[in-house]
Amino acid sequence: MTRIATIPLQQSMSDAIQRSQQKLAISQAQLSSGKKAPDFASLGVQAVRNLSAHSLVSREKAHAEVAAQVGTTLSLYDANISGIETMASELRQITMTAIGTRDATGLQDAINTAFAQFRSNINARAGGVPLFSGAQNTTPFTPETLADTVGLDAADAFTNDQVRASARVGDGIDVQYGVTASEVGTNMLAAFRTLAEVGDIGERPTTTQIEALQDAIGQIDSALGSIRNVNAENGRKQAQLETLGTRADQRGLIYQDVISRNEDADLAQVAVNLAQQQATLQASYAVFSKLSGLSLVNYLR
Repeated sequence: MTRIATIPLQQSMSDAIQRSQQKLAISQAQLSSGKKAPDFASLGVQAVRNLSAHSLVSREKAHAEVAAQVGTTLSLYDANISGIETMASELRQITMTAIGTRDATGLQDAINTAFAQFRSNINARAGGVPLFSGAQNTTPFTPETLADTVGLDAADAFTNDQVRASARVGDGIDVQYGVTASEVGTNMLAAFRTLAEVGDIGERPTTTQIEALQDAIGQIDSALGSIRNVNAENGRKQAQLETLGTRADQRGLIYQDVISRNEDADLAQVAVNLAQQQATLQASYAVFSKLSGLSLVNYLR
């Protein structure tokens, strides 16, 4: 005699439906989050590698950000040093013209304007902190007017120290940077002092004034040489930081690719799996429904 028992079969179908529902839920979570797993624990053996990769990505991002911030500071140095260089070149040209023509019309005003520009550039600030003062938080160049430079020694004119800032821009790579007022402006101060000590220059400079102007030209030439050397070194560090920042970004992308391969879901495959699991679940529902409708009465009729 054949025994008809639907309850065990229904139980088996119920278990199968639950498994299909779980798989469907996982696929739906992957589709919505774009991730293979909801947490590191679910990644299994790849969890340690990915935790390490996340740490490395954070470190490279920090290095790149530091390089960018220091690069901005060096750009400010460049802008102000270039301003001083341009001022010195123009003052040199105007002074040479006055010597050659023996006509100093407007020269005194040009000298005063050049000094004001020099003072503005050398005392420039970034975020409220003087750029050229080293570790000091004081105005690095103290004379306020051209007349204040008469008889003034460089040690009294500049209040900066020689401390350089340092930044970690790579694994074990520290870059020292910074420019001080005294290394940029000592020779330029000598030129301004010479021009101030000669007195007011009229339209027709005297022989003594012409000789002083010639001395000032030599001092400006020395100043331009030191200014250009300092700015060249500053530019070299700018290029170095740009390279290090680019390398940090590139390393970060490599580590991010490792993370992506282990964590990110293949959305195309997830969509295929989702469609298959939905079809399987619907078929399971249909079979379960038919099994639930079975009755011994149907066989006794």
